[in-house]
Amino acid sequence: MPYFDAASTAPLHPVARQALNAALDEGWADPARLYRSGRQARMLLDAARETVAEVLGARADEVSFTTSGTQAVQLGMLGALRGRRRTGRHLLHSAVEHSSVLHTAELHEADGGSVDVVPVDRSGRVLVERFAVRPDTALAVLQSANHEVGTVQPVAEAAERCGTVPLLVDAAQSVGRLPVPDGWSLLTASAHKWGGPPGVGVLAVRKGVRFSSVLPADERESGRVPGYVNVPAIVAAAASLRAVRAQAEQENARLHALVERIRTRVPQLVPEVEVVGDPVRRLPHLVTFSCLYVDGEVLLTELDRAGFAVSSGSSCTSSTLTPSHVLAAMGVLTEGNVRVSLPQGTPAEEVDRFLAVLPDLVAAVRAPLGLDLPAPAGAGVAAGAAQEGVLVIDALGKRCPLPVIELAKRLGEVAPGGELVVLADDEAARLDIPAWCAMREQEYLGEAPAAGYGADRGFAYRVRRLS
Repeated sequence: MPYFDAASTAPLHPVARQALNAALDEGWADPARLYRSGRQARMLLDAARETVAEVLGARADEVSFTTSGTQAVQLGMLGALRGRRRTGRHLLHSAVEHSSVLHTAELHEADGGSVDVVPVDRSGRVLVERFAVRPDTALAVLQSANHEVGTVQPVAEAAERCGTVPLLVDAAQSVGRLPVPDGWSLLTASAHKWGGPPGVGVLAVRKGVRFSSVLPADERESGRVPGYVNVPAIVAAAASLRAVRAQAEQENARLHALVERIRTRVPQLVPEVEVVGDPVRRLPHLVTFSCLYVDGEVLLTELDRAGFAVSSGSSCTSSTLTPSHVLAAMGVLTEGNVRVSLPQGTPAEEVDRFLAVLPDLVAAVRAPLGLDLPAPAGAGVAAGAAQEGVLVIDALGKRCPLPVIELAKRLGEVAPGGELVVLADDEAARLDIPAWCAMREQEYLGEAPAAGYGADRGFAYRVRRLS
């Protein structure tokens, strides 16, 4: 079964498997002990730390190992905020950060801190000119590349704007694939993203950065991460990181070409599709596209039945009904979203087969909606009529993408310059209807209380037909 979800977790690299098996025999003892097996485990741990530090461009004593990338982000943010609490309690981060950043920011705010969120453009790239620190800013956070759409962020530029304020860079999606960006003060990563074993995260803290752990004191991992370290898993993580970095230039070029094929062919093969994310400044292995009038989870189920493992929207939120905060911040469709992220070694034939089956699957998902049939006169109109020349479409009680589908089906019933109003009570409509207008070059006029159109709930989303 073709696995196209490396952004969630990459398959275990063969080098990691070999190193893990060897380290289970040689590195099982407590590395803090002085007897022979303990010293052996310590040597393996130190060598792994040196390897990771070299890849990150850090000193070995700046690198600590955590139990996950999420834990690395949380400990890094909270430790830096606590270490600089005399400076202030202001936190700055972009609107498209991983949920681990957002949840930590919520905790910081609930504890009395202040948080500013920097917006992004339609490609998902942070508006670096808005990345402005204040005299009381304790920490800024910016990912190296986005986990949902692959856009590479201007980390070095943001770091320059931060000045003396430390910048934490969440590099989970790029470490092992791309060079580590300049300018970071704290950096986090996750081994299972590059083909290492799960359960190993990396937290690097530059010398000179004020850092105070929020957890009780512990002598391990420079006092930043308490608890017993998993030496075999760390050894395997370091070995696989060295291996993927050695192959990165050649493999990146190959995967980049396969992703470019998807980016180019999908809009040609499937009508009403938007490829999202920066087309140039992006990760080599990841592409995301949104299909109008399609429920992303339904499409993923059909792709799974066809033998393809892909994801929809954020891996952190796809199991909920909450629209992706990344896609919402970009102003693109939050429904019908498919993320394809190719692991190392993906054959070109698998990509070709994906492109071959996708059009029919999308068409099958859309078929019951009757998109190719003319809409019956008067169907779906609130109170059965238009108000003062405005066509009112009742989509109350319908989950997105159905409100957008109703809008698309009824657009032709008004002349250019005419207005349509969609009544909807699904929160996603607030994001998807403006995004649809941008894609279809129609004018979004804003929202109004639905009560003004005779409804007892929801909102009225106003659209002017331009063409």
